[in-house]
Amino acid sequence: MRIALFGWNFSPIFKESMQRLLELLHLHKTEVILYKPFLEFLRQEAGLDVANFPTFSNHQELKEVDFFLSIGGDGTFLEAITFVRDSGIPMVGINSGRLGFLADIAQAELEASMEQLFSGRFILQPRSLIQLENDNGLFSNFPYALNEFTVHKQDSSQMITVHVLVGGDLLNSYWSDGLIVSTPTGSTAYSLSVGGPILTPEAANFIIAPIAPHNLAIRPVVLPDHEEVTLKVEGRGARYMASLDSRSEPFDENVVWKIRKSPFSINVLKFENQSFYETLRKKLLWGADKRN
Repeated sequence: MRIALFGWNFSPIFKESMQRLLELLHLHKTEVILYKPFLEFLRQEAGLDVANFPTFSNHQELKEVDFFLSIGGDGTFLEAITFVRDSGIPMVGINSGRLGFLADIAQAELEASMEQLFSGRFILQPRSLIQLENDNGLFSNFPYALNEFTVHKQDSSQMITVHVLVGGDLLNSYWSDGLIVSTPTGSTAYSLSVGGPILTPEAANFIIAPIAPHNLAIRPVVLPDHEEVTLKVEGRGARYMASLDSRSEPFDENVVWKIRKSPFSINVLKFENQSFYETLRKKLLWGADKRN
């Protein structure tokens, strides 16, 4: 079995768990390949003996990998998909911090989850992505997002107008600070913070959620993900900002964005006793009110 480990860094409280993870992989005679900057962190900062591990630096070097482990938080997981891409390699998110919906394996669950992985006690949960198109070459290296695509103003003074078409029909012209088009996976991310609904990961939908709209009647809209969504931005400012998950690029009024469901999915491992609803209760502290 060949497993890729991806990450950037972690706090000292995770060092013991990282050491234990490496031991478990060795006990199961796993060939481990490390992301090169992560290996340097493990060797120089964490003081772990990883000098002889093979490394990878880009998606083309992920040859015959059975599983891809992301060590960090949700941001690290989002970066990890730019390496996995359409390879179909199953992904596991190991949380080295606190909050995480994608990196949902906590330190206390690490050993049990790895045992389930090696014994095959898991299912693959496909996660849909957004595919982005434009004629200006923006995000051309990897025009896909697991969470969301966002357009927003670049300065702090003027609102912008975002014209949104769904399947060629005008939905609305949003006067706001920006607009988010989210996947079901992204419904617990940026979209949630602006009042968007929570969707289960297997839902076949997009969420369109404006950021600080200047109209009290405006609310997030849920659409079927077989629709094509087109965005056109205008305003007094000459430049705006677009974000595709954790990657951002400036753009001007000449850009027309077309958004559709990606033809491929990301495979996320779901282990026994893992429940999306339990994750919601834990991460969002539902039921934590002392009156309950």
